[in-house]
Amino acid sequence: MIHTITKIRVRYAETDRMDVVHHSNHLVWFELARIEMLDTLGIPYKEMEAQDLMIPVLSASVEYLSPSFFDDRLEIHLFMKEKPRARFFFEYEVKSGEALIATAKTSHAFMNKAGRGLRPPKEFLELLDQYWGKGLLKPA
Repeated sequence: MIHTITKIRVRYAETDRMDVVHHSNHLVWFELARIEMLDTLGIPYKEMEAQDLMIPVLSASVEYLSPSFFDDRLEIHLFMKEKPRARFFFEYEVKSGEALIATAKTSHAFMNKAGRGLRPPKEFLELLDQYWGKGLLKPA
């Protein structure tokens, strides 16, 4: 398993007229968590794109459990519990301290810029193997 934590400070622009974080921002935060996970593994997404590789979101589901507000300090826990195949999956927990704010799942696949599905690159799988099961990964 791979587990990373991305820290978020809720910005005023992320709240709605009810002073609550707008639900759509969670998907942006999940993307940030995925990008930071790749950075931590040593394979920045920008470098993957330069090699004609992309990891689009195929599906996303979010369960909102509790609101969050401007200036809250949140942690986005990202989990990859299974090694990638043609499709692969991430799970997320949004926490404020010990309180669980939201849970989510996304599914992905590797594609080239023309939209053709690809198997996970060998180099990507080898890097995952180096970190798999090592506990919480911390940014360099």
